Amino acid sequence: MLVREPIVAGQFYPGSRDACLKAIESLQPRKLPEELPERPVAGIVPHAGWVFSGATALAVLEALKDRRTPKTFVLFGAVHRAIRQSAIFSNGVWRTPLGLAEVDERLAREILTRADDLLADDPRAHEREHSIEVQVPFIQQLFPHAKIVPVAVVPDENAPEIGRRVALAIQNLEADAVCLGSTDLTHYGPAYGFTPKGVGEEALRWVRDENDRRMIDLALRLDAEAAVPEAEARMNACGSGAVAATLAASRELGAVQGYLVHYTTSFDVMKERMGRRGFDAAVGYAGLVF
Repeated sequence: MLVREPIVAGQFYPGSRDACLKAIESLQPRKLPEELPERPVAGIVPHAGWVFSGATALAVLEALKDRRTPKTFVLFGAVHRAIRQSAIFSNGVWRTPLGLAEVDERLAREILTRADDLLADDPRAHEREHSIEVQVPFIQQLFPHAKIVPVAVVPDENAPEIGRRVALAIQNLEADAVCLGSTDLTHYGPAYGFTPKGVGEEALRWVRDENDRRMIDLALRLDAEAAVPEAEARMNACGSGAVAATLAASRELGAVQGYLVHYTTSFDVMKERMGRRGFDAAVGYAGLVF
């Protein structure tokens, strides 16, 4: 059996079972948004270290759980390291400190049947990528019987079509599945080589209210085709391929709008937890449900 071992346990999130469970409990939202879709079909979550973006990701998963308990999560991941082609992990398990998450091989095969011209069946493409891994313990804890289908999505013109064909596979099998896309938003600051507005409060306002908001707004209106070009032009998403695939899948599965359930930045988290002052860097995190 193919086993994908964790690569960021003990770094992006705790490395032991007990510590993971305590962290999840501390990050879970105390209140859900009043406005949510009756039957959500997808979500978008961030993928930074849990201390920064875990609360945002859990807000999405708790919102999903409030409405349904899917048997499978198709996880559209960002691609931080160059791979030749978008790639599915079609069989085996993913290990985390909470145990083994089983791949839904039946759905993965159906996806490959419909998208083998767009997707490689390549587990190696997932070996060093964290954007899906950090979501898996959340799913294991909140949806303990759920399976996963990991799909790394390159940010190119094929990304929306990958999402659409995944949705067609879900529909064809009448699978009880939800799609979950993984992306962070603007990476701002000298450390990221991106400071178009300098530093200070005005720059932070621009990140929150303009640059991140552009990506959030196109996601809310399910504009899958705009996601990758927007990120290329504005540097406001590191997983725009995953966003595009999620939005296209959402439309095909019947969604007509998105709901923003949580937004923050790494600066806001550090200010709240550590009293950080003087803005010079931030990464944006948005949680959405469709």
